[in-house]
Amino acid sequence: MLEMFKNSVKLFFKGKLFRDNRAVFMQWFKGFVIVLVLLLAIGFLVNPLVGVIVASVVGGALQPYLFKDLKYD
Repeated sequence: MLEMFKNSVKLFFKGKLFRDNRAVFMQWFKGFVIVLVLLLAIGFLVNPLVGVIVASVVGGALQPYLFKDLKYD
């Protein structure tokens, strides 16, 4: 399992893990913006700690949805 992880990390840094790196970045960026907006909105309106918790949970829940259609090489 450690070898699989090492191999994936090597391919990622070479830029050969995903078929379309631009699509990966765009999906990551969408998730980043959603989490940032939630964090700032809830942090200012309610409480910063609640904002961090809610944004983290939502961001983690969005990951499988955002990355479900990515193709690997």
